[in-house]
Amino acid sequence: MDAHLTEWLNLSIRWIHMIAGVAWIGASFYFVWLENHLDRRNPRDGLSGDLWAIHGGGIYHLEKYKLAPPRMPETLHWFKWEAYSTWLSGFALLLVVYYLNPSLYLIAPGSDLSPAAAVAIGLGSLLLGWLVYDLLCDSPLGKRPALLGLVLFLLIVFAAWGFSRVFSGRAAYIHVGALIGTIMVGNVFRIIMPAQRALVRAIEEQRTPDPALPAKGLLRSRHNNYFTLPVLFIMISNHFPSTYGSPYNWLILAALAVIAVLIRHYFNTRHGSQKFAWALPVGALGMLCLAFVTGTDRSAAPAATASAATPKSEFAQVEAVIHERCSVCHSAKPSSPLFASAPAGVMFDTPQQIQQLAPKIQAQAVTNPIMPLGNITQMTQQERDLLGAWIAKGAHLD
Repeated sequence: MDAHLTEWLNLSIRWIHMIAGVAWIGASFYFVWLENHLDRRNPRDGLSGDLWAIHGGGIYHLEKYKLAPPRMPETLHWFKWEAYSTWLSGFALLLVVYYLNPSLYLIAPGSDLSPAAAVAIGLGSLLLGWLVYDLLCDSPLGKRPALLGLVLFLLIVFAAWGFSRVFSGRAAYIHVGALIGTIMVGNVFRIIMPAQRALVRAIEEQRTPDPALPAKGLLRSRHNNYFTLPVLFIMISNHFPSTYGSPYNWLILAALAVIAVLIRHYFNTRHGSQKFAWALPVGALGMLCLAFVTGTDRSAAPAATASAATPKSEFAQVEAVIHERCSVCHSAKPSSPLFASAPAGVMFDTPQQIQQLAPKIQAQAVTNPIMPLGNITQMTQQERDLLGAWIAKGAHLD
C-alpha cells in the first residue's frame, strides 16, 4: 500500500480509537463515581440510593434500584458500543501498524521469526488470553476476588515477558494492551450485556430476576475498571522508549501496572474512607524509582563508549552512519517506500539537525537500541558505540 495512504489510514483509525476509548473509559469512570457518591441514608423503598448533581447549568436527580424497578421504562439507555468501537478500531490499528509490516514494527531486530508466525502468535494470544481469563473467572477462584486478581496479574506479567521474547519492545507492550482490551470487551459482550438483558427480560416477564447474573457482571465490570489505567499507559507507551526499549521492559510494565492499579483503587475507595490515601505518595515514589532505575543504563552508556578510540574526523563518521542508517526514513524526502514523510517529524538532513537531535539519538539508538525500526538498515553495535562516544564528548560538529 502507498506510504502516504497508509499514514492517513493509521491516523484515521487511531483517532477513532482514541475517541471511542475516551467515551468507554469516561463512562466507566463516571458510573464508578456515581456508585460511590450515592446517598444510601434512608433510601426510598426499592432504591439502594440516590444522588443530586449539577452540571452544564442544570440540576440532575439520579436514583439506583436495588435490583430493578417494578416496571421497565419506555426508554432505557445501554452502554455497549463505546466498548465495541474501541476494540474494533484498536484491532484495525493493530492490523495496519503491526501486521501489514511485521518486519518493521512487530518482530524483534535479529529475530528468526517469520512474519506469518509472528502474526499468528499475536492473534492466537488474544484468543487464548480471553479463554484462560474466562475459565479462571468461572472457576472457584471467582469466589475469591483478591486471589483471582493476583493470579490474573501474574499471568499478564508472564504474557508481557513472553511477548518481549518474540516481539520488539513496542510491539510487546501493544500486545499486552490488546490482550487486556480483548478481555475487557469480552467481559462486556459475553458477560455484562447478557446479564443486563436477562435482568430486563425478567422484569418484562414479571419474574424475579436472578441476582447471580448481575453479581457475575459486577465482578467483570470491576476487573474492567482496574484494567483501564494500565491500558491507557500502554496506548501512549510508544512515546517513551526508556520503558519499552529496556531489556527489562516487561518488569517496567509490571511495575507501572501496579502503580496504576493502586491509584485507581484509591479513587475507587476515597469516597468511603481515606484509608488508601497512602497509594498516592507510594505511586509517586514508584514513578521516581522507575525513572532512576531506567536512567542508570543511560548514564553508564556514554562512559562505556567514550573510552573508544576515535579519529579526529569523528563527526564525518557519525554523519555517514546517520545518513546510511537513519536518513532513509528521517529525511524531508525519505528514500524508504515505507514512509511518505519523516516519522514524528524527525529529520537528519543537515549537521545542525543531527547535533540538535543528539539526545534523541542517544536515547533511541544507543541506550535503548530501538531505532532503526526493526533495524531494517542493519545498524551495527560498533556504529552505535561511535554515536554514543560522539555524544558523550559533547556532540561537536568539528
